[in-house]
Amino acid sequence: MNDRAVIGDSPRRREDARFVAGRGAYLDDLRFDSVTHAVFLRSPHAHARIDAIETTAAAGMPGVVAVLTAADAAADGLRPLRPTVEANVQTNEPFRFLPQPLLAEGKVRYVGEPVALIVAETKNQALDAAERIVVDYEPLAAITRADDALRPGAPLLADEVPDNVCMDWTWGQTAGVADTIRTSDHVVTIALNNHRIVTNPMEPRGAIGVYDGRYTLHVSSQNLHGNRDTASRALGVAPGEVRFIAHDVGGGFGAKNFAYAEQALILWAARRVGRPVKWISTRSETFLSDHQARDHLSVATLALDNDGNFLALHVDSVANLGAYMAGGAGGVQTNQYPHLQGTVYGIPAIALRVKAVLTNTVPIGVTRGPGFGEAVNIMERLIDAAARQCGFDRIDLRRRNFVRTIPMTNAFKFVVDSGDFRAAFDAAIGGADLEGFSVRRRASETAGKRRGVGLACHIKATGGLPTENVDIRFEADGSVSLITGTQTIGQGHETTMPQILADRLGLPNAMIHLKQGDTDLIPMGGGHGSSRATYMGGTAIWRASDIIIAKGRAIAAQALEAAEADIVFEDGLFRVAGTDRVIALLDVAAKAPGTLDTYHQWTREAMTFPNGTHVAEVEVDPDTGAVTLERLTAVDDYGVIVNPMVAAGQAHGAIAQGAGQALLEHAVYDPESGQPISGTFMDYAMPRAGDLPSFDLRFAGTRCTTNPVGVKGCGEAGAIALFPAIANAIADAVGVTSLDGPASASRVWRAMRGAAS
Repeated sequence: MNDRAVIGDSPRRREDARFVAGRGAYLDDLRFDSVTHAVFLRSPHAHARIDAIETTAAAGMPGVVAVLTAADAAADGLRPLRPTVEANVQTNEPFRFLPQPLLAEGKVRYVGEPVALIVAETKNQALDAAERIVVDYEPLAAITRADDALRPGAPLLADEVPDNVCMDWTWGQTAGVADTIRTSDHVVTIALNNHRIVTNPMEPRGAIGVYDGRYTLHVSSQNLHGNRDTASRALGVAPGEVRFIAHDVGGGFGAKNFAYAEQALILWAARRVGRPVKWISTRSETFLSDHQARDHLSVATLALDNDGNFLALHVDSVANLGAYMAGGAGGVQTNQYPHLQGTVYGIPAIALRVKAVLTNTVPIGVTRGPGFGEAVNIMERLIDAAARQCGFDRIDLRRRNFVRTIPMTNAFKFVVDSGDFRAAFDAAIGGADLEGFSVRRRASETAGKRRGVGLACHIKATGGLPTENVDIRFEADGSVSLITGTQTIGQGHETTMPQILADRLGLPNAMIHLKQGDTDLIPMGGGHGSSRATYMGGTAIWRASDIIIAKGRAIAAQALEAAEADIVFEDGLFRVAGTDRVIALLDVAAKAPGTLDTYHQWTREAMTFPNGTHVAEVEVDPDTGAVTLERLTAVDDYGVIVNPMVAAGQAHGAIAQGAGQALLEHAVYDPESGQPISGTFMDYAMPRAGDLPSFDLRFAGTRCTTNPVGVKGCGEAGAIALFPAIANAIADAVGVTSLDGPASASRVWRAMRGAAS
C-alpha cells in the first residue's frame, strides 16, 4: 500500500444487499424452541426504600414460569455490577461508588431500576403478572441535578458515597493559571450546561439466554468480550463458561458499549427455568434504563492578552453520573474529558477541576465523543464569548491561536501526532461562503427572520481499549476467513475490513469473508467504542498480513527454486525479482494448507486524533423562536480513508446526532419527584430528515503516524462539533448566548425576550 488518501478501490457496502432484501438477523428475528419471555418490573419511584415485595399472586398467574427478585439472586450467589474503571486513570486514586445491584435490594435509586424479573410463556402473560406484584415502597426525597446533589443536606443515595461525590479531582497548573488570570489583559468566564440526552439506537437492547451446561447469550451489543466478562463475574463463573453472540446490531452509539444487569439476569433466568429466555426492550424501557449521556455543568475562564493570544484556561466542572457509576463513566471524567482540554489551540497553562456526583437518574454511560464533546463545547463557546466581550474577530482569534507545531504536546503533556488545523479551518471557511453571508442575512431579514453563522473546531482521541486481535484463515475452497475482535453495529465492517485485507494481500475482495460477533471465534476483542474498529482492527489486519507475506515468501522461494531474499511480493503475487517467474498467494496457501493461517494480537501505544472544522448557518424566527439549520459545511481530517462512502455515512450520522442535541433532544426530569418527563418520542424529539439541510462534507486528511494504515477514527466528529457550532450561530443571529438545554423554539423565544430586557 502506498501513501495515498484512499485505500484501494471503494466497493459498495456488501451488507446493504442483505438488509435491503430483508435478510438481516436482528435479535427479535431469532427463533428458539420452547422459548419463554421475560419482563422486568421497574421502579416507579426515583428514590425509595423497599420494605417488602409480594410475588405470590404474580407467580400463580396463567403461563408464569418464574418470578425472581433480589432475594433469589442473592440465594444463587449473583453479584452486583462494578464499573469497568474503578480508579482515576491519571492518579490511580479509587473512586467512591456503590456496585449496582442486578435487581434492586432494599432501595431503588432511579425510575426504571429493575426490581423483579418475570418469566412466562408469552410476553403478555409476563406483563399481566408484573401488574400483580406488590412492592411496599417508602418514597424518599430525590435529586436529579448535579448542583442539587452537592447541596448541604441533600438526600444521600448511598452510604458508600458520602455527600454523593464519587470523586473531586484537581489537575494541571492550578497556581500558575490563577496568577495568569489575575494579571491578564482580558478574562472571559462562561457557565455551560451540556444537557443530558438519551442515546436511541434503532434496535432497542435485548437478550436471549440459553443454558445447556454453559451459558450462551444472544445479545444486541457493541462490546461482546467485555460484556461477557462482566456477566460472568456477576454470575460467579469463569468467562469461558459464558458465550456472547451478536448477530446484526441495529446501532449502539455508546448505549450498548457497557454491561447491563439484564444480560446476567437473562442468563440466570435461563438456568433457573431450564429453557431459553427472551427479553426485548421496549422503546419506553430505552428511556428508563439505557445508559444516558452528557449532563455536564462547567464554569470556564479564558485569559488573553491585548493581542488575543490565549494565556491560560481554567475549567471547573461537575458531572452527573446518575444513580450509579456505570461502565467507564469515571474514566470519561479522568481520561477523555481532560485529555484534550484546550483542543486545537496553543494554551500554555490549563487547570481543571472535576467533580462526579450521583443523582436519582438513569446512570450515565457514553455516546459519540464522550468527554471530548464537552471539552470542545467549552473551548468553542469560550472563544466566541471572548470575541464578543473583548472586541476580537472570532475567526482571526482562532487563526491566531491554532497550534502550529505538529506533533503537538498540550499543557497536560498529551501528544497529537498529526493534523493541519489551520488548513482544515480555512477550507471550511472558504467552503461555507462567508463572503456571501451578508447577502443571505439580508434576505432573511427581508423575510422577517434572523440569520447567524457559527463555527467549531473539533478534535478527539480515538482508539478505545488498547489491545485488539485478528485471525486470518485460508480455507480449502480458496476463500479467506477474516475473524476480528471488533464488533460491527452498522458501520460497514463487512465492507471495510475485507477491503483492507484485500488491498494488503492483493486478493479478490469477494473471496474474503468477515466473521465476528461471537466470543467463541476469537480469544478477545475490544468491540466498537471510541471509533476504534478501523484503527485497531485495521492495524491488526495489516500486521497479520506482514506475517502472512513473510511465511508465504519462504514457501514461494521453494516453489520457484529461488533464494528467499530474491522473492518480492506485490499485488497478490510472489515474484523472483527481475523475472516473470511468479506464484500467487492463494496458490502458496494451497501448497501448504494451514501454513499461512495467522493469528495476531497487538497493543497500541498511542491514539489517533481526527479533527476538523464545522460551520453552521441557522435562521431564527423572532416571533416564535423556531430555529432551522440552513447550511452545514464540514471539513474533517480522518487520515487515510478506507472507503469514502462508508466514512461519509458515518460522518453524516454524527452530524445528525450533533444537530439533534443542539436543536431537539433533552432528557428532562422533574426536579422534585425525579420522574422522567421526556420518556417517549412524544416528549423527546429526535432529528428527522426535514430538520437537516444537505451537508457539504469534505475530507482533508493528514496521514496518521501512529498506525501503518494511516487511518483515524471517523464516527464522532459531528456529534462533537455541531452542538457548539449551532449554539454560536444562534448567538450570532439573535444574541442569545446561554440556553439550558437544546435550542427549542420556546427556549429561544424566552431567551430572546430576556436578552432584550
